[in-house]
Amino acid sequence: MQKRWTILPTDEAEVNLLHHSLNVNKTFCGILIQRGIHSFEKAKTFFRPSLSNLHSPWLMKDMDKAVDRLCLAFENKEPILIYGDYDVDGTTAVASVFQFLKKIHSPIDFYIPHRYREGYGISKAGIDFAHQQGFTLIVSLDCGIKSAELIAYALTLGIDFIVCDHHLPDSILPPAIAILNPKQINCNYPYKELCGCGVGFKLMMALGERLGLPNASYLEYLDLNALAIAADIVPVTGENRTLAFFGIEKVNTNPSVGMKALMQLAAVKNRMTLTSLVFTIAPRINAAGRMDDARKAVQLFIAQNEQDAIKFAEILHSDNTDRREADSSITQEALKILEADPNNALKKTTVIYQEHWHKGVVGIVASRLIETYYRPTIVLTKSGEYAAGSARSVVGFNLYEAIYACRKHLLGYGGHFAAAGMTLSTENIAAFAAAFEAEVSSTIPPELLFPELVINATIGLHEITKSLYQLICQMEPFGPDNMRPVFIARKVYNNGYSKIVKELHIRFVVIQNNTTITGIGFNLSEKFHLLESNQPIDIVFTIDENEWQGEKSLQLKVVDLRASE
Repeated sequence: MQKRWTILPTDEAEVNLLHHSLNVNKTFCGILIQRGIHSFEKAKTFFRPSLSNLHSPWLMKDMDKAVDRLCLAFENKEPILIYGDYDVDGTTAVASVFQFLKKIHSPIDFYIPHRYREGYGISKAGIDFAHQQGFTLIVSLDCGIKSAELIAYALTLGIDFIVCDHHLPDSILPPAIAILNPKQINCNYPYKELCGCGVGFKLMMALGERLGLPNASYLEYLDLNALAIAADIVPVTGENRTLAFFGIEKVNTNPSVGMKALMQLAAVKNRMTLTSLVFTIAPRINAAGRMDDARKAVQLFIAQNEQDAIKFAEILHSDNTDRREADSSITQEALKILEADPNNALKKTTVIYQEHWHKGVVGIVASRLIETYYRPTIVLTKSGEYAAGSARSVVGFNLYEAIYACRKHLLGYGGHFAAAGMTLSTENIAAFAAAFEAEVSSTIPPELLFPELVINATIGLHEITKSLYQLICQMEPFGPDNMRPVFIARKVYNNGYSKIVKELHIRFVVIQNNTTITGIGFNLSEKFHLLESNQPIDIVFTIDENEWQGEKSLQLKVVDLRASE
């Protein structure tokens, strides 16, 4: 697939100042400046994260009200229900706060809504369950900010709510006793990008201070927080980076029994990173809600012994195997349908429907289809009497606005800039698809239909050294807004030893002036002719380390190449 190459600019004067201050590689200084690190002090904070730099939880609007209400519940022995969403962020938040509170209060229980019977967020069924079981206080995590009517209904039943959320609030806020959300108006909390589990962490932190508990009482859940940060794709900056840094450390040194069980079943051998949490652990948690009931994800994380943890981890592992099979088969079927459509190549969108597809994986399938046809994509399936599905966007295009413009064809919809869901009558699918195609075609800038490859710096192969690689490693954990640096080297040549491996990938051996280096380029075999031409090429890559027979050496992980101009 053709990509747009965008090289980020750097201010030479700022680079020189930071280079003088830090006395490290100039190219590396340019990358730091691109990430807002302009001084020695900011670099020190970035490279030496400290839990002492976490913001006071009392800076968050309503934190005093939330803690006061919980302390009142403790005094009165009120039953408390911890309520959370069915994804990774929600289940880790529930597992953390539930365990924290259970050590200091009883009675307490947790509730995860069923993805298909109740849908996202606070449900009437969940509130009715709480009422029937005698709960008078619900703490919602990773949801609730958009549930004004349902929380008002809970009040009529004598149930108070403390809402802990990180999603953008509507103009009308729910009538909760306290709302903890750094994105709400008039909240002075300095860092706005916490995930739901992160907001729950700050609540535990404040309670710990009020009750005089040791810091370990909430720090023991840092591994779950790191998993939530990884899976919810929030920026890995500021406080999130600190929480992720120490959370990853806990994953690798002293994980909870649930995390340890998942790593064991996933046959983890290397040190875990945020990226490996995203691809190894998070899918197994999400699979619980996609294929069945996410409650068991919480049961895994609150397991007190290895035997119970392994039991639940095996269930999640099995759910994930089923999810992968469904995802793969549906993706292949969808690609065949699209390939058979004579008008497919002319379209700016994909809208595809099959009534037998598993609704738990349609969002994943939409993302998979974008890997082949880079355009806004909607995958629909039968849900009861209607069609329901998930939409995914391409970078930079507001999917929600496009769906909103076509709302007359829908029964219901919701979502945000990059992803959405909708329900519609099956007889309206064709009309909706046509309207969506027309809306996107008229509003999407043509360049957004090609994936952007963001490049941090131009570099010569001779500059790729162990010291530069070690500096890059100190930038971990990598994630949104702190991605692994991407470089471009211009006018390099194949030295004759590059080759295709396993029919899909390229083993690079390239030379520039007197410097030769090896690399691997996954799924790039279609571009091997550029290496065979013996003409100069430009390559885009990250710097990696390869270990072979106990020997470590630097290598390139090539992500794209083209003929030099």
